[in-house]
Amino acid sequence: MRRIVPVLLAVVLVACAGTPHAQIPPRIDDIVAPVRATVLPASASQGALVIASTHPAAVVTVDGRSVRVAPDGSFVFGIGRDARGDVVVSVRQPGTGVIEHRIAVMPRDWPIERIAGVPPATVNPPPEIAARIAREQAQVVAARARDDAREDYARPFIWPVQGRISGRFGNQRVYNNTPKSPHSGMDIAVPQGTPVKAPAAGVVTFAAPDLYLTGGTVLLDHGHGVSSNFLHLSRLDVKVGDRVEQGQVIGAVGMTGRATGPHLHWGMNWFDVRVDPLLVLGDAAK
Repeated sequence: MRRIVPVLLAVVLVACAGTPHAQIPPRIDDIVAPVRATVLPASASQGALVIASTHPAAVVTVDGRSVRVAPDGSFVFGIGRDARGDVVVSVRQPGTGVIEHRIAVMPRDWPIERIAGVPPATVNPPPEIAARIAREQAQVVAARARDDAREDYARPFIWPVQGRISGRFGNQRVYNNTPKSPHSGMDIAVPQGTPVKAPAAGVVTFAAPDLYLTGGTVLLDHGHGVSSNFLHLSRLDVKVGDRVEQGQVIGAVGMTGRATGPHLHWGMNWFDVRVDPLLVLGDAAK
């Protein structure tokens, strides 16, 4: 038995000597993905929705806020109406440290819009109505917090209706001589009952026929925190959870809520940041 052990050991050694060494794969931590250029504009206006790109595995923040990066490396964020100075976009790609990019915010002029004939209770609501408004707006804010991986925002947007712009994003509103918040979207004056089409595909995250201020209201989520809202509708043709394709009719123009005539209010958000739909339209706005 004692003679067998050295013989077996010798056989094993010979076998190992005659076999090429297997290549040990590198650890994942040792793999450095190629760096990809981060593409951002040098400047953007107040109210802009910015679509940028970087490495798909990058970690991105905008002014300290984490941003979702798509599998192709694209990401999106909004610049508020009152933003000033530079927006700081921090990007950490695999194998690199954090690199800061600065986008200069271009200021815009905000004219004053005076609107008369609005029901007084919608301008200075009594306490019970104010409480209702707060509850309704909280529901809308919650719907805007959604952060789906869908990239419906990435396709060019179309007009939801064709008509005269009767109210512009960001303009200071004065109702019945009472200054109120700046206008949060774009008003398009069209006849009552005009079909409203989805400007981009998305998922309906909120739908209510009779909110106190905004009347018939629909929120359409386009992914990555980008959403559209359609207000003062006379009819809703969609419900929460519906998948909507671009150009699909979602409702009809009306004058419900705080409105003095039939029109569509189209607003857009990146989470809680309001952006200008006219800028999102790009060439379609011309």
